[in-house]
Amino acid sequence: MAVVETEQLTKVYGKGVTAVTALDQVNVQVAPGEFVAVMGPSGCGKSTLLHLISGLDQPTSGRVVLEGRDLAQLSDGDLTALRRRKIGFVFQFFNLIPVLGAAENAALPLVLDGVKPGEAHKQAENWLRRVGLQERLNHLPHQLSGGEQQRVAIARALASEPALILADEPTGNLDTRAGDDIASLLRQISNRWGRTVLIVTHDPRIAAYADRILFLKDGRIVDETQLSETGGRPERLVVEKMEEL
Repeated sequence: MAVVETEQLTKVYGKGVTAVTALDQVNVQVAPGEFVAVMGPSGCGKSTLLHLISGLDQPTSGRVVLEGRDLAQLSDGDLTALRRRKIGFVFQFFNLIPVLGAAENAALPLVLDGVKPGEAHKQAENWLRRVGLQERLNHLPHQLSGGEQQRVAIARALASEPALILADEPTGNLDTRAGDDIASLLRQISNRWGRTVLIVTHDPRIAAYADRILFLKDGRIVDETQLSETGGRPERLVVEKMEEL
């Protein structure tokens, strides 16, 4: 069973002559442990797709199914609980609390979900060690590099042991080296720890770390590339496909 599946997913903003179709009958399936990248020109619907999959926005038509549960059938309370426990979010801007240390930041979603602080910190520290921050557990965000701050954000996303990690331009605020480190870490999260990762990126180099790339244009999936069948990290192939859009 797919971890997440969309069926004829459509999102229209506005009405009448001012209506804009952000997504147009998009069908996506992401398998357990798969790392999928979504690429396309600005305004093609990439972020809208993430917002609908996460339940942060509602589709005009079609549906999103997460681990067999149709998001449209959930109450607001159940949808909020599902987001906290089944989806981990990673953003371009790290969204860390400035006055909290790395472990406190990573544990915060668990504490807000009612997990006892001691257990929440234990889970958070476990993931911080896995992402290579064992020496930074108590450092404040301003004491960390951009790449380290994003690692804290990734540990925060993983602390609740979610089924799905959604990452919206997670390397967009980093230099090339730090961006590659984060993409490699997301690859490891998929390969080594079996988590499902869906990432939106404009960077062909970052997308080339994925198992599969979906190319969006004008709200539709217009191409799909299985990178595991091409071998290596085919950045050039990704660039060429982007140029064709």
